Amino acid sequence: MGRGFIFLARGACRPMDTVHHDVLLIGGGGAGLRAALAAAEADPELDIGVASKVYPMRSHTVSAEGGTAAVARPDDSLDEHAYDTISGGEWLCDQDAVELFVREAPEELIRLEHMGCPWSREADGSVAVRPFGGMKIERTWFAADKTGFHLLHTLYQTCLAYPSFSFYDEWFVTRLLVEGGRCHGAVAVELGTGRVVALLARAVILCTGGGGRVYPFTTNANIKTGDGMALAYRAGVPLKDMEFVQYHPTGLPFTGILVTEATRGEGGWLVNKDGYRYLQDYDLGKPEPKPVKRSMELGPRDRLSQAFEKEVEKGRTLDSPYGPVVHLDIRHLGRKVIDEKLPFVRELCLKYEKIDPVHELIPVRPVVHYMMGGVHTDVTGATPVQGLYAAGEVACVSINGANRLGSNSLTELLVFGARAGRTAAAYVRNGVPDPPSEIMEQAWAEERRLHREILDRENGTERMADIRDEMHQVMEDEAGIFREGPHMERGAARIAELRERLEGVALDDRSLTFNTELVAYLELENMLDVAESILHSALDRRESRGAHQRRDFPERDDEGFLAHSLVHRRPEGPPRTELLPVTITRWPPGERVYGREYERTERPAEAEKSPSAEPEVPER
Repeated sequence: MGRGFIFLARGACRPMDTVHHDVLLIGGGGAGLRAALAAAEADPELDIGVASKVYPMRSHTVSAEGGTAAVARPDDSLDEHAYDTISGGEWLCDQDAVELFVREAPEELIRLEHMGCPWSREADGSVAVRPFGGMKIERTWFAADKTGFHLLHTLYQTCLAYPSFSFYDEWFVTRLLVEGGRCHGAVAVELGTGRVVALLARAVILCTGGGGRVYPFTTNANIKTGDGMALAYRAGVPLKDMEFVQYHPTGLPFTGILVTEATRGEGGWLVNKDGYRYLQDYDLGKPEPKPVKRSMELGPRDRLSQAFEKEVEKGRTLDSPYGPVVHLDIRHLGRKVIDEKLPFVRELCLKYEKIDPVHELIPVRPVVHYMMGGVHTDVTGATPVQGLYAAGEVACVSINGANRLGSNSLTELLVFGARAGRTAAAYVRNGVPDPPSEIMEQAWAEERRLHREILDRENGTERMADIRDEMHQVMEDEAGIFREGPHMERGAARIAELRERLEGVALDDRSLTFNTELVAYLELENMLDVAESILHSALDRRESRGAHQRRDFPERDDEGFLAHSLVHRRPEGPPRTELLPVTITRWPPGERVYGREYERTERPAEAEKSPSAEPEVPER
């Protein structure tokens, strides 16, 4: 690693601070750490840097609760896992990517166990698995309901054993350095000092997670602002399938904190204001010829969230200060099961809702959870720009298609994090030319932008909070669970206006040390780019598929739209979109099936119920 640190006095004419690495990871969560380990395993001589805007153990991977999917039992198969994933994604998944994903998934989870991940066990010592939404067979490995926490701890502790790793904790990357179709590193702000540094690298891997914070109600932490997507978008890399934004059906209404799908996997019920398990009234997927009896609450996330909206329209939800809600009932599971398998759920309910789910109903509503779209990559993690790779939620391979199945995401970041790391290592070993002089000119230009156009801007006419609130409202109203063309056109125009208005914001805080206002500005800048890509991609997909449901085009259209969308940023004006064929290998498009039949319960007489009455539990 080469260093050339010179203190940056703002506004002075001086050399740029530089750091040199063979491979630079941007993002220190599960995908980033797995990619770093894979690169080091492929070539122990590599010099690897990991830059993250938070301490790695504060990455959003830590919040994943329910589990991670891989074939583990004799009654399961790789083909079953692949088919569940493909049909659940409404045939928008690239099937070659899915096939290698399910094949490498068990290997990754076993490797993680050898690193020390404490998977929950059955009495006979075998790995415990639980059912998850959209999966016909129980294949979700878990560590109680803190799977992401244990997974991330395991990866980080393993990384600390590598002396060739350099961690840049609390460094905010603001620009990729790309020249001649090749990525040579990035520019970052060291948040503790305000220094602007050129992180030069022979290969760069984006692992920054998703961008759920473009919506007001989300399970995503405040750090999930689409930074990596925006970096790639501005560097000329297209974003793929951005219109597909997954709502999770069970988020706490005030905070958006996730109540894991494991609650329903263990037998939890969703009930409306009448105490009725309303999901039996909706199409959750056609049963297979030999269906397996499972809980209706384990239907796919997109269908469950759409059913909630229908209940709202029918007046069967309860009002709350944060919008309509239904209830999640796990009381019948009993204290022993809840404390053994869902302890974190109970802790969250007690801490944030002041209720005990052992005895009380949990208020829930759909909240934005995951982005199926992201930076366009192939199965190795490579983007169209040489030397630039991406893995995890920031990337779109695509294995998730139009709707991700629960518990595939943690496995995805392991499988494709490892693939990106190995591919980047091979790219470096094959020889990479030194960066041209234009790269440092780009770095200096970015430093000037950060200081002159943002930190030193005076006489602002706009408030950042107003712009962020308006963005949230636009996305909630115009790009939510159900969408319509005229609404999305209006939303896209408003996002364009908000991007212009952001240039009228002057920061009150001009300091260099931990300037959180500067961070908020940079994040909002990124979120507006992500919002733009979502709306324009959604507007051009004139069909309903998975998480993208249009009231004006209610049917799936395989003839016109069995294709990925690619959205390209333009320097001026709206982005350009195009379609890319989906890879079909063995499974032609068909109806979504889930292999379940649902036991019906009687609907309470609605006339006998008061809208404000506490939901009752049907007899069982």
